[in-house]
Amino acid sequence: MSAPAPSTLAIVDAEPLPRQEEVLTDAALAFVAELHRQFTPRRNELLARRGERRAEIARTSTLDFLPETAAVRADDSWKVAPAPAALNDRRVEITGPTDRKMTINALNSGAKVWLADFEDASAPTWENVVLGQLNLTDAYERRIDFTDPKSGKSYALKSADELATVVMRPRGWHLEERHLQLDGVSVPGALVDFGLYFFHNAQRLIDLGKGPYFYLPKTESHLEARLWNDVFVFAQDYVGIPQGTVRATVLIETITAAYEMEEILYELRDHAAGLNAGRWDYLFSIVKNFRDGGAKFVLPDRNAVTMTAPFMRAYTELLVRTCHKRGAHAIGGMAAFIPSRRDAEVNKVAFEKVKADKDREANDGFDGSWVAHPDLVPIALASFDAVLGEKPHQKDRLREDVSVAPGDLIAIDSLDASPTYDGLRNAVAVGIRYIEAWLRGLGAVAIFNLMEDAATAEISRSQIWQWINADVVFENGEHATADLARKVAAEELAAIREEIGEETFTAGKWQQAHDLLLQVSLDQDYADFLTLPAYEQLR
Repeated sequence: MSAPAPSTLAIVDAEPLPRQEEVLTDAALAFVAELHRQFTPRRNELLARRGERRAEIARTSTLDFLPETAAVRADDSWKVAPAPAALNDRRVEITGPTDRKMTINALNSGAKVWLADFEDASAPTWENVVLGQLNLTDAYERRIDFTDPKSGKSYALKSADELATVVMRPRGWHLEERHLQLDGVSVPGALVDFGLYFFHNAQRLIDLGKGPYFYLPKTESHLEARLWNDVFVFAQDYVGIPQGTVRATVLIETITAAYEMEEILYELRDHAAGLNAGRWDYLFSIVKNFRDGGAKFVLPDRNAVTMTAPFMRAYTELLVRTCHKRGAHAIGGMAAFIPSRRDAEVNKVAFEKVKADKDREANDGFDGSWVAHPDLVPIALASFDAVLGEKPHQKDRLREDVSVAPGDLIAIDSLDASPTYDGLRNAVAVGIRYIEAWLRGLGAVAIFNLMEDAATAEISRSQIWQWINADVVFENGEHATADLARKVAAEELAAIREEIGEETFTAGKWQQAHDLLLQVSLDQDYADFLTLPAYEQLR
């Protein structure tokens, strides 16, 4: 008797979308189902391991480089695979979601790389998940255009040699895709995003002289990097392309991953393209992991934590040294400023800050950096051109002068700044505004002249939680309490209602966003990720 055919993926509770059959083909869904069977059990084990590690940090209030992987760090002989031509020069990268207009603008932006984002800059509505895939394929086939219904302005792709190279970012390991299930179990969002994109585009990208390139978010350990590496090996065999075609850049945006940079590169060495210093999520991760560690781990207002803070310098300089020692690209952090069309003085000040930030990164040895808006591409480009000249990168700068002790990465109290009452108000204001947009399906939102994504809301609610639980006293004498957070949130909600008018307020999701921010900021049982309860409300 023959073995029964394996179960197929079911599309659950999802309205049909235009052209979805081009993405959700039987063959593509069979591939995603196989990824799920092969790798979800290990993913579940690694998520459980995160909880165990967090409990250990709560007990010890410290972290260290891993003794069990000392041999990997001590072995100077290994390097990552050489960069493919399309990823050799990464001096400016632009980030953004995969809606149709952004796809065209990002590819045309003049940046070397576009981080096409299915993660923090994209709220994972079924429409965004499926149509984002369609937009990327349409771009590779050069059958994409867009006309803005409000302005009437039309957008079309430039010539192929002027377009950015795409590096796609799937969701983190912790998120499910509830609309795709196998035997009643949701498939991890990471495997859905990776699987659909890889299946449809791997060969297509090779034919274009590029390849399937990925950014890996929220990685917390080298074992999670090993899981991704095994996914790549399986996927390349499955579709019949050479091993090593995939390239992955890992975001070092968790405090635990900062202690395992070399091991992460080692696990991915045949597929590794580099590491990136992801700032906001990194701060969120510090608060999350050391939230009960006492006063010495209390972060000040997020805008007071610049990249010149000693513990942030330790993190970024260690990243550059690690990458260059192993032949990988070191990619710097985000310039999130959004130029104002009305206030030239705001732009002048902000552009100067962006230039100083990118000058510092280029001089520190980074090979490239991120911006959130096309107008910032020339500024970042000038900073890196001044240092790189005609060279595609500066991996020859080994930064052997850098020496980082374990305690340097968590020396939060080396920063001479404290939480302020205005910082609390800003965290509440930004948190409500961002979550409201996210619940409407928007993951990248301009708020107070900054492009904010899910990491923004995470740092906002985490700081509120930490300040209350650490009984912070602000400079005006007020204590951080749950009642104060509720009062500020009520005032902010009333101000928004007055600003936008009753009709627009009622049509939005403002009360829902207010309630969710307070839930994840005030619950004693700290939610690992804001997006987990938020996803339950995303319809």
